[in-house]
Amino acid sequence: MKYEDNLKLTLQEEETLKSAKKMLLLPACVNEKLLFEALCHKSYVFDNENIQRRLNSNERLEFLGDAVLELVISEFLHNNYYLSEGEMSKARAIIGSEVILAEVALKLGLDNFIFLSKGEDKQSGRRKKSILSDTMEAVFACIYISCGYEKVKKYIIKNMKEYIENAVGGNIFLDYKTRLQEITQEKAKKLPEYVLLNASGPSHMKRYKVAVKLGDEILGIGEGFSKKIAEQLAAKIACEKFLDSVGENNGVD
Repeated sequence: MKYEDNLKLTLQEEETLKSAKKMLLLPACVNEKLLFEALCHKSYVFDNENIQRRLNSNERLEFLGDAVLELVISEFLHNNYYLSEGEMSKARAIIGSEVILAEVALKLGLDNFIFLSKGEDKQSGRRKKSILSDTMEAVFACIYISCGYEKVKKYIIKNMKEYIENAVGGNIFLDYKTRLQEITQEKAKKLPEYVLLNASGPSHMKRYKVAVKLGDEILGIGEGFSKKIAEQLAAKIACEKFLDSVGENNGVD
């Protein structure tokens, strides 16, 4: 992939990139102008491109990063776990999902460094799972191009090992909320309610605690770096508890 090294960055863009390299703990070999492309949402390109300055959005890098991530996760699962092809496919799908990648991005503080248009920023673009996950994959591609496979593999495993282990161990299921709704409708004729208990930590690493309730009873509490993950983890606990209470805990996966 050819990248234009003569691209002129603004002072603010340069400062953001320097902060991003430091805060995201990126390898020193990462090319800053390629990183700029990785962090550029299409809305920013539309607002800031002109005849003297041609900008690229991160869409092409996101495409490559998706493939890089798939290879890294596939290799790690193959080399470290004795799983069937189906089990590896299921785990890889969970680990590489939009929900998990957005969670990783928020944990790293990537949302602070994405270049967005003013309009997209005002519409909470930095918290959108699609933007976060796509940008995370673009960053993976940036590391791969700048530094090679071994560096990007090390970076991905370092920041995603917890999610890999949880996915393999059956501790992450991406649709516990739907499963819980089905259970409660069938058994109690009620719908669960999700309540935000608190949000703590600095803005770039805010952690959410969510409770899922059925009537006045709290069935589960989950915590995560996004409300979506916290809700899913709370729903997982609730599924297990609710099925236990009716003597039908044969697993919710």
